[in-house]
Amino acid sequence: MFGSHLSIAGGLYHAIAEAQELNLQTVQIFTRNQQQWKSLELQPQAIADFRKAADAAGFSQIVAHDSYLVNLAAPDSHLRKKSLEAFTNEIQRCDILGIRYLVTHGGSHGGAGEEVGINRLTDSLRAALAATPSALVTVCLETTAGQGHALCWRFEHLARIIQDLGDPARIGVCMDTCHILAAGYDITSEAGMANVWQEFDRVVGLDRLKVLHLNDSLKPLGSRVDRHAHIGRGYVGLGAFRFLSRHPRLKHVPKILETAKENAPDSRPWDVINLEVLRALAAGKAVKLKRFSVPDKKTDRTPAAGGRGGKK
Repeated sequence: MFGSHLSIAGGLYHAIAEAQELNLQTVQIFTRNQQQWKSLELQPQAIADFRKAADAAGFSQIVAHDSYLVNLAAPDSHLRKKSLEAFTNEIQRCDILGIRYLVTHGGSHGGAGEEVGINRLTDSLRAALAATPSALVTVCLETTAGQGHALCWRFEHLARIIQDLGDPARIGVCMDTCHILAAGYDITSEAGMANVWQEFDRVVGLDRLKVLHLNDSLKPLGSRVDRHAHIGRGYVGLGAFRFLSRHPRLKHVPKILETAKENAPDSRPWDVINLEVLRALAAGKAVKLKRFSVPDKKTDRTPAAGGRGGKK
């Protein structure tokens, strides 16, 4: 089940129309302007149009992404309260729209330490779930690259939060391939992805994996830097995407592209090219990428052809 993060410009339902044009089975959206704290109230017509479009498309596993402003682990109590209010509102918006999954970042401990940050994040999540008891929305904690003071860059963080919350059914995980590579999980080959898959199952549990973000990485293994690249054109390479695209257990799990939306040098949209690659991998076909010059903007170095950062 492939999807992409698409724009809601002109109306929420436009994202579903664009997803259908790309022959997708799901979509990820922001339900509001993610750079602003205050959101416009959802109007009845907008809700009806979105739900009608989703039903017509057969999209039953739509994903929303929370605002990047939200930090549920913030050391500043005012910011944490503001984040909790915005996050709770986002759960409510998703429920009204019939959106099944809400992806959120674990936030930053701001130098207070991971233990303190995880406790604050857990308390915030507990409060948000308690404030929305009837919502049919699963909150998906996204794996992060571990940049700065970010939380949830280790599987153990996720397991700890889920356990401390009392193992609630409404908490899931969104695994981002770019982020886990940057965090130090070696998925630079199909075998490596299989090993990380087993580790995730052991530490967190595969039943918690509700959403996948399929992104390659412009930065190498263990860089702790979050910079997305197009599929097969970064340090992840094709092996991990082959594993995830073909695994039977993931057939009905939303696999969302979050790659840049500009056109490639051959004038085709990158979403079209990335989806062609993923669909070929899912079908078990050999994939030969059309090579463009896509250097790392900071180092002027093009990622290795095999996606392994020069490793043999």
